[in-house]
Amino acid sequence: MEKDYSEKVCVCALNRLFGFEPKLAHDMIGAAGSGRALFEMTPDEKLSAFGPYSKVAPLLDERELRKTEEELDRLRDAGCSFIKMTEPGYPGLLSECEDAPLGLYYRSAYPPEKVFNVRPQIAVVGTRDISLYGKEWCRKIVGAMATAKHKPMIVSGFAMGTDITAHLAALESGLPTVAVLPTGIDDVYPSRHRAFAGKLSATEGCAIVTDYPPGTEPKAINFIRRNRIIAGICSGTVLVESKAKGGGMITARLAASYDRDLMVLPGRADDIRSQGCNELLREKLAEPVTDTVHFLDVLGLGSPARRRVAGFEEEVRARYSSSLPADELDDLMTVAGIIRRRRGITLDEICPEACMPYAKVARYAGMLEGDGLICTDLLQRCSINVKIV
Repeated sequence: MEKDYSEKVCVCALNRLFGFEPKLAHDMIGAAGSGRALFEMTPDEKLSAFGPYSKVAPLLDERELRKTEEELDRLRDAGCSFIKMTEPGYPGLLSECEDAPLGLYYRSAYPPEKVFNVRPQIAVVGTRDISLYGKEWCRKIVGAMATAKHKPMIVSGFAMGTDITAHLAALESGLPTVAVLPTGIDDVYPSRHRAFAGKLSATEGCAIVTDYPPGTEPKAINFIRRNRIIAGICSGTVLVESKAKGGGMITARLAASYDRDLMVLPGRADDIRSQGCNELLREKLAEPVTDTVHFLDVLGLGSPARRRVAGFEEEVRARYSSSLPADELDDLMTVAGIIRRRRGITLDEICPEACMPYAKVARYAGMLEGDGLICTDLLQRCSINVKIV
């Protein structure tokens, strides 16, 4: 080579070239002794090592190193970096996986050794089409982990639905969170999360990572490769909701193949969003999340370190018992109880069940929403606003 390139540049170049074949890249580095040694091979050495018809040998070219070095310089100016596997900040559990990436592109205001390998790392994943029940329990699960003896980092894929709910719940409850992208580190997918990506990467203990080089677009195949990083980083994975096929199921099965803890939120037998979770339970690959305490011990996080949080109806009664007459409090409790039992019920549907006119139901729902106890969407569907701090 005309120039003396660092091992980081050489490993990053190999990650660019063989990102979809990490085992091959590991084997080549193991045989040559280093990434740099691969690029320093003479034509005769390449012929001897790879044979005359190899597609690998022509790729080990200095032009690739120049391109990679320029890329790393640009990333450094943009506040990003590349962590190779042998560096302290690389996730330790991920390095144990045979298909681990040679390195990770990294974006954070904090060094990687202050983010990874300092606390338990738990993945919370699931469908983009999350139900109100799933969203409520996703927040409950993350909130419960914030009360555990060993508070974890929450890892997810930054997608809509379950992923972004988990990331937001983590920050709201004071837990660090890491987003794993299916694109290059210079992009954010989906683009609607761009502002949140800036907030996340600026928060202590948080980061955005990917093994894709800059300029990589969010193609379907990229998500599968991304999912094995989510599962590999973590000692445990929680699948909130998933259809029989989907990214959440892929991540869950990868976690099981890595011999990591796997838990799922059970759902109704006829709910398409719960088919994947129920399937994993049937196959005995996962344990169910049935409350907000037991699963903490299964994941090795320890029992809650604070008192039990009051239930929804307990909190409603405590909030209004001194300000409403007894008959109005009873009516309010009736509405609150219906909302708790039937997540996603509309105001129109509450009326016949509560035996109340629409105006009265709307008034009580407005009170609950105004005080932050429930939230309603554009279709007037009601869901509990889970308290996680």
